Amino acid sequence: MPQSIAVIAALIVGLIVGVAIDASDSAMLRDAALTIRPIGVLWLSLLQMTVIPLIVSLLITGIASATSTAATGGLTARALLIFLVFLTGAATLAALLVPLMLELWSVSRAAAEALRGSVSANAALPDAPALGNFFDNIVPRNPFKAAADGALLPLAVFALFFGMAVARINETRRAVVLSFFEGVSEAMMIVVQWVLWIAPLGIFALTIKIGLDGGFAVAGTIGQYVLMMCIVAVVVTLAMYVVVAFSRGISVARFARAAIPAQAVAFSTQSSLASLPAMLTATASAGVPQQVGSVVLPLAVSLFRLTSPPVNLAVVLFVAHVYGIPIGPAQLALGVGVAVITSLAIAGLPGTVNFFATTVPISLSLGVPIELLPLLIAVEVVPDIFRTVGNVTADMTVATLLGRGP
Repeated sequence: MPQSIAVIAALIVGLIVGVAIDASDSAMLRDAALTIRPIGVLWLSLLQMTVIPLIVSLLITGIASATSTAATGGLTARALLIFLVFLTGAATLAALLVPLMLELWSVSRAAAEALRGSVSANAALPDAPALGNFFDNIVPRNPFKAAADGALLPLAVFALFFGMAVARINETRRAVVLSFFEGVSEAMMIVVQWVLWIAPLGIFALTIKIGLDGGFAVAGTIGQYVLMMCIVAVVVTLAMYVVVAFSRGISVARFARAAIPAQAVAFSTQSSLASLPAMLTATASAGVPQQVGSVVLPLAVSLFRLTSPPVNLAVVLFVAHVYGIPIGPAQLALGVGVAVITSLAIAGLPGTVNFFATTVPISLSLGVPIELLPLLIAVEVVPDIFRTVGNVTADMTVATLLGRGP
């Protein structure tokens, strides 16, 4: 059975078992269900322990690679600039759209309490960064202390400068430094894969408690979450057609016809890399010169996932809503920036690892608990379909824009 199917099955079975035990009014069954909950908490802790070393090492290697790549040619530099603009615009769109969606369709109090109680009934909420002391805390005076304290935003700033500096040192020394951090990230990814291998067991243990406390209302809330994430991805995808319409380099109808085969591959495989041959064919039929498509599209597949910042920010805003944490305009702007930086640096990770590694920095920077994120991984397979279609559409959009020349 594929891992994604096993995880979803564990989520569904856990909810059903929890609801059934609650309906039975059996004290013995309830005690048995609560007895296995520590297994889920342990699994959650195992996943959390990889966060700091994985994200910092990936940020350093990703930023160093992007900085070096930008210096290799004008076409590459223009592509990276468009990536940055599009990623920022997409995240800003989500920052405006998601609060409105949650205002119109809020999570029920009972479901929110059940979700919170399932992972950390007595956990204290982290403090959100205050605007007044934001600049005092954004630069770490001691990066090692920031790592020990779990202060990921200052660590990300340190990694940003460190990665840019590494790209400019002697080539031999740069290779040594990058080799070390690449080794750290690869080792942490192996640990994450081990932890995710037992994800069905951990998620089953956690979701039994959710079913006990929230019943079928929680299932509706999870469905609401999935639908909202899909909507955000679809809106971002449609925005690419608006960009094409205003570019005046190609008609929207021609672009849409050319994009359909590549989008179909993306929908069926949930892989931008698997869609690359179809994207090359599609952009060629849309009039993009081969020398442009052959450079821009592989670069886009490696670094550019347009739906990552908006959907990941939407995930964190949904969790904040569940915990009743208000997110103001300044925090939204901060979330946009962190979402864009982590997306660029961690774009090459597999979907499940990418989800956790890109949502955790946003959560920690906004003071939003991360305990619910592993549960949401269980249903990520559905939004990931729409994420991939959006990413492939954006890759072809950038290639089409650059194919018109400077």
